[in-house]
Amino acid sequence: MTSTTERSLSVPKEARIGADIGGTFTDIVLEVGDRRHSTKLLTTYDAPERALLDGVRLLLEEAGVAPQDVSLVVHGTTLATNALIERRGVPTALLTTEGFRDVLALGSESRFDQYDIGMERPAPLVARARRVGVPERVDARGEVLVPLDEGAVRAAAAQWRSQGIRSVAVAFLHSYVNDAHERRAAEILAAEMPGVSLSLSSEVSPEMREYERFSTTVANAYVQPLVDAYLRRLDDKLKAMGIACPLYLMLSSGGLTTVDAAARYPVRLVESGPAGGAIFAASVAAERGVAQVVALDVGGTTAKICLINDGTPQTSQVFEVGRAHRFRKGSGLPLRIPVVEMVEIGAGGGSIAAVDNAGRLAVGPHSAGSEPGPAAYGRGGIRPTVTDADIALGRIDPSRFAGGKVTLDAGASATALASLSIWDGKAETLAIGVSEIVDETMASAARVHAVEQGMTLDDRSLIAFGGAAPLHAARFAEKLGIREVIIPSGAGVGSAIGFLRAPVSYEMARSLTMLLDQVDFDRLNALLDGMAAEARALVEAGAPGAPQAERRTCLARYKGQGYEIPFEIPARRLGADDATLLRAAFETAYRTQYGGVTLDLPIEMLTWRVTIGSPAWKPKDTPAVMAIRDLEVTERRNVVDPDSGMALPFALVRREAMRPGDRVKGPALITERETTTVVSPRFDAWMDANGYLVLTRREESVSL
Repeated sequence: MTSTTERSLSVPKEARIGADIGGTFTDIVLEVGDRRHSTKLLTTYDAPERALLDGVRLLLEEAGVAPQDVSLVVHGTTLATNALIERRGVPTALLTTEGFRDVLALGSESRFDQYDIGMERPAPLVARARRVGVPERVDARGEVLVPLDEGAVRAAAAQWRSQGIRSVAVAFLHSYVNDAHERRAAEILAAEMPGVSLSLSSEVSPEMREYERFSTTVANAYVQPLVDAYLRRLDDKLKAMGIACPLYLMLSSGGLTTVDAAARYPVRLVESGPAGGAIFAASVAAERGVAQVVALDVGGTTAKICLINDGTPQTSQVFEVGRAHRFRKGSGLPLRIPVVEMVEIGAGGGSIAAVDNAGRLAVGPHSAGSEPGPAAYGRGGIRPTVTDADIALGRIDPSRFAGGKVTLDAGASATALASLSIWDGKAETLAIGVSEIVDETMASAARVHAVEQGMTLDDRSLIAFGGAAPLHAARFAEKLGIREVIIPSGAGVGSAIGFLRAPVSYEMARSLTMLLDQVDFDRLNALLDGMAAEARALVEAGAPGAPQAERRTCLARYKGQGYEIPFEIPARRLGADDATLLRAAFETAYRTQYGGVTLDLPIEMLTWRVTIGSPAWKPKDTPAVMAIRDLEVTERRNVVDPDSGMALPFALVRREAMRPGDRVKGPALITERETTTVVSPRFDAWMDANGYLVLTRREESVSL
């Protein structure tokens, strides 16, 4: 259901809150039974929890819900991401194997732009002077070759004490097989440096490939004290409000975890907001019965594009943060964590338009954020943004933006656009250019992402959400040949809703190299069972007594290849009879990925993953819409159509006035509290039984 201001005299104790802190807006959702209340507030950078708590108070009052009636709070935050990108972490050091202190600087030695002789890589999070190697060595089988020099560890601790180091990453060679040296070093550091934060690679990222493992562990150490303090502070303030229920954190993998686990491994919170959006889109696809989907999440800072197949978002095991060349693969710091696979570009509502050195109009990737924000916000911003262009085109009603909480100055938008001083200088002409550039940028990114995944887009439905996505979804679909666009209820706060539909889950990973025809099943079963027990304990802490589902995955390759592919294995003890099953599963996955199978090469299994989760969200049965009826429109407004460049009379419809079965023929604007849906002249829109807007290309018949 859409937002409502109705009050209930008797509120059942099933109120749930989802809160997403983004780069521009903080979105809060309160669900009480079948009712949903939501709000958007500008993000408060100096104290991120302030806008969140203000939004929670506002919604509790609006819904007539007492704080003690809240049974669940789920939160996604950009704190870890921003601290990494902006280099605002705590003073951090790295303890590693002697001779390997420069792994962070050397990286994989690959070039993301082989023709740029001035190419710059992101600087390591830990300067060389704070990276210390100590004598110790474990081989790839876990055998100790050189004992740990405990005196060298104590000497490193003394050095770091004098430098004011607050966090230490411990990453030794092959510690993913044998972590004894890392654990002993941690004991010494804890004794020598009381209060220091410690991150061990054998816990944070116990997988092969030193650079990715070291980078992930250092990133975790770099932000751990900040995130720990923030989460404890937020938890305490929620309790002070009277909200005594557990606080859960959204993970980058699409699952939920406890405050304790999130504070221990904050690197897993990177991209938590977009992951919630992917979960939201997958749930909408399930409700609509759509198998192949492209999800478009456009907020104030970035646009995120994710492919969803058969109700499951694509996932990856590596993510890059803090790219030196923003949005260019290979130019950032790699984090080896489970993450929802998506492409992210600087194309949000706050993306700044400018004229480059060649006199061309460019949009993004830099954003005005919430401080100062677009020119229309009246908070000191003078540079034109995508939001300013949308206002100039007539798409946004200044009096209803963000539910009326942000007053917009249309004149300031026009002035900012005209300041670009190109073409004829008219705000509307410039706004068309800004809109077309940002839409084509998003469409191009989607095309490339689909090609990289070996998939197509024109046969998919588009699910658009986030504050700016419904404004651009129809044009985005036109550029890609997509025939159906779905704008869910609550689209403006989609990620926060997705938090409430995510399962409590946790994924463990370990590297253990074995050839398929030489598997030590006793050793493998012991590893997998131990991983499952550890993950199950974390999930049980977050969802006591809830049923748990288990999934196991192996990453393997033909021996001699550089990278492995994942395939699912049975979630039970394995035996010699399962070798044939494992081979068949690998070959099926390989054939799906590459279109064929390489024969007569040994299969090498390297990494094992175990995921434990509470039951996944399931959609409710919804009745079919019996009839489509055209909605009578009494109000219209001139809006510029970028395709024709002409101002056309768009029908004006309030979404809350529509009922299932109502249809609005394009061109039209469908307004609501958190966003506006633009129905282009090539589309019609109707409301389905779930209250979702379904835009269909006019040449297509409406499918019920």
